[in-house]
Amino acid sequence: MAQGLTGLASASALFLVAAGLTVIFGVTRVVNFAHGSLTMLGAYIGWSILTRLPTTPAWFGLGVIGTAVAVGLLGMVLEIALLRRLYRAPALFQLLATFGVVLIVQDLAQRVWGPAELSLPRPAWLRGSVAIVGTRFPVYDLALIAIGPLVLAGLWLLFRQTRWGTLVRAATEDREMLGALGVNQAVLFTSVFALGSTMAGLGGALMLPDQSANLQMDLTIITDAFVVVVIGGLGSLSGAYLAALAIAELQAYGIVLVPRGTLVLAFLLMALVLMLRPNGLFGHPQTETRVGGMAGTLVRPSVMTARLLGAVGLAAAVAAPLYAGAYALSVMSEAMIAILFAASLHFLMGPGGMPSFGHAAWFGLGAYAAGLVAARTAMLPGLAAALVLAGVIAALLGWFTVRLSGVYLAMITLAFAQIVWAVAFQWSEVTGGDNGVLGVWPAGWASSPAAFYWVVLVLCLGGTLLLRRVLYAPFGYALRAARDSPLRAEAIGLYSLPMRVAAFGIAGAAAGLAGGVFAFAKGSVFPSYAGIPRSIDALLMVLLGGVQAMSGPIVGAVAYTGVYDLLLSATDMWRLVLGLAIVLLVLVFPEGIAGTADRLFGRQPA
Repeated sequence: MAQGLTGLASASALFLVAAGLTVIFGVTRVVNFAHGSLTMLGAYIGWSILTRLPTTPAWFGLGVIGTAVAVGLLGMVLEIALLRRLYRAPALFQLLATFGVVLIVQDLAQRVWGPAELSLPRPAWLRGSVAIVGTRFPVYDLALIAIGPLVLAGLWLLFRQTRWGTLVRAATEDREMLGALGVNQAVLFTSVFALGSTMAGLGGALMLPDQSANLQMDLTIITDAFVVVVIGGLGSLSGAYLAALAIAELQAYGIVLVPRGTLVLAFLLMALVLMLRPNGLFGHPQTETRVGGMAGTLVRPSVMTARLLGAVGLAAAVAAPLYAGAYALSVMSEAMIAILFAASLHFLMGPGGMPSFGHAAWFGLGAYAAGLVAARTAMLPGLAAALVLAGVIAALLGWFTVRLSGVYLAMITLAFAQIVWAVAFQWSEVTGGDNGVLGVWPAGWASSPAAFYWVVLVLCLGGTLLLRRVLYAPFGYALRAARDSPLRAEAIGLYSLPMRVAAFGIAGAAAGLAGGVFAFAKGSVFPSYAGIPRSIDALLMVLLGGVQAMSGPIVGAVAYTGVYDLLLSATDMWRLVLGLAIVLLVLVFPEGIAGTADRLFGRQPA
């Protein structure tokens, strides 16, 4: 009984955050990664307000409401200053911009509130409990259980019984027609974003009595919220509530029944739901699939200037051991690994039109395969195992998931990556758990900095050039044809399903090889290799370079690696500077660095 009630309380808190995300996406179609940051700000602002108010229930309620309003106003500023300029952009660029906001908010929050966790001292009324079936249960958690359904009912009345709600529902169905009727969409979208942000602030403030405000809660919360929204169906509030309820109860009972599986239960549920109902429990097919890559023209040969620059860069890379020291070779090795990792994701997102939010799954699988096999055999069998294992498992997952599209496909890849991370974290007998797999060093013939650098050069740049060659081959053209017009492609005998599965396998194998090489470069393997930050790094590299440009992942990986290392050594505010640079790049150069260069040279990216 106590576990069930705890699950209900957690469901209400999770629903408050997910409801805001659902409302925002349902109308604006923005994949708002910064929603977790707004929730985190709700926790921090709530702490600042509530610790300065009297400790009575009335003042607590006023403090929570004030926090929600403050975060709602911040959300309005974010929408007006940034997101309003990106409504017509592909959703992946929106994701990139909002992740830049995440970095900015993290750094600013650390400057204002410090790095330590902040907990809310509980007054007597918050420490009270009641006896339920022989078990003492906190009064505050009972209040949370009631808040969830009340908020759901209030939102239902708002959207069903008011003129504003009617306009919002109309915008969800057909924004162009709504604009043709004279409705000011800018004001409507701002009000919707303010409501969603208010919900995020409310959820963050109400979490304080049960958990502390900390700088890591933004990514944790946004991941859980995305899972809830996708399971329930994009834009469905009732679906979000049922999904939050199912996930919270699953975790509440799972921690007792299957304690070693609690980290994967929510993602297993999401994967199962999407396989049975591709649009979630109450979702509808998307009218826009802008999360993937945009349709592009046929691939054209590079202009002479680009070829010369590429040849010069390759020659400099080959000759690097002749003029660079050990540290420089190490940094260049990591840059080449990043190039192969980014190129494998670009293979899926650009020509394949299949977005992936969990590409680190294959990177992590490759790293573990290389580390575990090399410990029993040698370096080369380990690298071969990394390539084969990641490629085979990626193709198997692709067989079940490539029928999905847009956010749903991206989220099921995220689910699988989280499953890989959780298994690596909890299966300590094989993976070492949080201690990782240690002693993964190159073979003796490749142990010197120069020798290992050349191994990385051959494997990573060779793999990247091979991926590029595949995209210029008939398979690559057929893959883009299936991306741009599936029905026409099938009419001429190009069946998209096997091609998309093959693309998944090829991209997974390349990412697995990058992970295997990375394991030998670092000498160890940890669960974080399959974590969300690693997937985000790959997305940033591809989008910074340009998702439609063939050279995009190469340029993006080099730029991101260089800027990241430079900022780490130059300033402790590197998150703020990097976030501002990302936002500026999205606003000024939405095609990415390589895409912008293509446009300036008079070519259309492909």
